[in-house]
Amino acid sequence: MNAQYYGELSIGTPPQKFTVVFDTGSADFWVPSAYCISEACGLHQKFKSFLSQSYAHGGQPFFLQYGTGKLMGVVAKDKVQISNITIDDQEFGESVFEPGMTFALAHFDGVLGLGYPSLSVTNARPVFDNIIKQHLVEEPVFSFFLKRGDDIENGGELILGGIDHSLFTGSIHWVPLTEKNYWQIHINSVKIQGHITSCHSGCEAIVDSGTSLITGPIAQIIRLQESIGAVPTRTGEFLVDCRRLSSLPPVTFSIGERDFTLTAEQYIIKESSREDDLCLSGFQAMDLGSRSKPLWILGDVFMSTFYCIFDRGNDRVGFAKPAAHTTKKFQRV
Repeated sequence: MNAQYYGELSIGTPPQKFTVVFDTGSADFWVPSAYCISEACGLHQKFKSFLSQSYAHGGQPFFLQYGTGKLMGVVAKDKVQISNITIDDQEFGESVFEPGMTFALAHFDGVLGLGYPSLSVTNARPVFDNIIKQHLVEEPVFSFFLKRGDDIENGGELILGGIDHSLFTGSIHWVPLTEKNYWQIHINSVKIQGHITSCHSGCEAIVDSGTSLITGPIAQIIRLQESIGAVPTRTGEFLVDCRRLSSLPPVTFSIGERDFTLTAEQYIIKESSREDDLCLSGFQAMDLGSRSKPLWILGDVFMSTFYCIFDRGNDRVGFAKPAAHTTKKFQRV
């Protein structure tokens, strides 16, 4: 359902392969340990430290709590390879306890955080910071091109150290960060058909590749859902009638001096079942931040609509219009 984007990397000598979410909404890197006792670990690849010649035991325990899902583990150090980049002495977490079903149901093994070091719970230097420190990239920049559709094998591209100019058209619209923690920016307003429906006096948002949907304060999201005719379910999701898709209004985020508009095809997630098509709203109600500074999350629903660039050198995020009908075959990372 275009809800989980993940890629491949390896840890250790000889390399052990894992799939991870490259998550701009966190800063810690972890994979399941061979010593993990949870059901979730049994369903995923587990790191066998005793097989790696370059492994160094850290021993420091940690606890991670995400929006959904939590885990406990210990910090270790080893060689990490992402595509053609090899990072030496990278600290990472070996999870030993993953309660609940969140990670059991996940298609990925672990999470690699791409947020700022201040966001790290384990106090380890994040992977991209190590990549910069070890001079493994030309620029302290990474960029995402996330695809929507049925082409699971080509879900998109993450470039560490640069920008792929063939994947977007026009200019990049740069937005300065308001905080160097998450990749946090300022939104001026959220509009439907020219009318401001949310974020009337401005609000803060984090650009988060580790969140599937677009989230906002409960009261504001409920108003937005009413504007597009979405109906709540018992599980907290909002449904729309798939037959009404072509008549649903676009939703526009005003950021900086530019409007970023999502059509119904872009903010509705379509799940096909044998009997009928189910259409889920890509907006989710969640109270984050403070009352004076409500926090939105621009997750994969937003990021898959634009080419997104994260610039650590200048502390800014860039958005560009994706190139039409991109047929490029991606190298798996």
